[in-house]
Amino acid sequence: LERFHARQLRVSPHVLGHSKAHVGRVVAELVRAAKAQGLQPGPLALSLRGDFVRIGSAYEQHKVRSPDCFDILVPLRLPPHLEPQPRRADGPGPCGAFVCGLRARNGWTRRCRPFAEGFCVELQGRSHLSSGLALRWFQGHLQRCLAAVRYRLQERCRVSLSACPGQPPTLHIVPCSDYVCCHISMAVRLIPAIPLGDALYLTALPPRGPPGSAAPEALWGLNASRQEQRLLGWLKEQAPDGSCHLKCLQILKGLRDLRGHGLEEPLCSQWGRVLSSYVLKTALFSLLLRGPLEAWDERFLVERLEDLVLYLRDCLRKQVLMDFFLGNTSIPEAVALPRFLKEAAPVNLLSAFDRPTLDLVAFQLISTWIQAPHIIRMYSSPRYLRPAPGP
Repeated sequence: LERFHARQLRVSPHVLGHSKAHVGRVVAELVRAAKAQGLQPGPLALSLRGDFVRIGSAYEQHKVRSPDCFDILVPLRLPPHLEPQPRRADGPGPCGAFVCGLRARNGWTRRCRPFAEGFCVELQGRSHLSSGLALRWFQGHLQRCLAAVRYRLQERCRVSLSACPGQPPTLHIVPCSDYVCCHISMAVRLIPAIPLGDALYLTALPPRGPPGSAAPEALWGLNASRQEQRLLGWLKEQAPDGSCHLKCLQILKGLRDLRGHGLEEPLCSQWGRVLSSYVLKTALFSLLLRGPLEAWDERFLVERLEDLVLYLRDCLRKQVLMDFFLGNTSIPEAVALPRFLKEAAPVNLLSAFDRPTLDLVAFQLISTWIQAPHIIRMYSSPRYLRPAPGP
């Protein structure tokens, strides 16, 4: 496991530092250009707030393999009179996720008809800001501003923007050979976000419903990445200097990815969805706060990794893994949580999956742990070709 982490998973701090600095400069230029160009004066338009928020594993010290993918939140500035309305777990929207609507106040749509017609959809007789329409505007706005960024950055790198329907746009950065010592092409997912205050954001839900359905369009997902970063910072201060909790997360993500190579569809897709990086990180948070942090010293790596696998196995069998931040009263007081999170209804991250799927994933998880050395040897070769799916 140590050799697997050192040779295949660990990211060079030098290369990661160069990549993050380069991404920061390029995204700052693009956001600055997008904020300055094409703004409609007045309160009745979407616009960029002018900053961006770095999120994801590259900024939380548990990135695996190559530092070539990054996630950035780009906050939008909204017109007034849109208020967040959390939805019940049994209401419209996907299972296993906190969803929230941005509902227009009574009478507002009549006074602001151009904005309502351009960016809102109807849900249960009320106008709600559409995540799909906001995302489409965001993509077009960035694309129009890309020319200015290309001109300013032409000596440093080549940049381009790509977008898939219903997905945040991706900024592709190819550094010039004589500009940086680490010549890695980078993909930066630019995610439009609605600020709720207290470093909380709403982001568009991934498209899963039937095409043309109004419910997913009118709903947004909650992003608490800044609270996750605060918790990880607190854990780093409290844990021993040689704590292995992030290494455990990296190794488990690496084993998950390797095992996925040997699974057939539909289990392969279900495996990655059930054991998403957010689920693995949530399980780690829950396990870390159960016992003394001294037990996560480097010399106990295998024991703690096995604890994490067994804890996940039990959660899968019980079909319950609660979101760590929503309605959780056991979070340390040193990690200040916004009131919005404290009062939110708890969400079971596994509620979207049926029992046979979770039982099968639990079985494969234990099998992966038992056969870890064999799986690492078998699927780590660059010459390995994934077999064609069976009938």
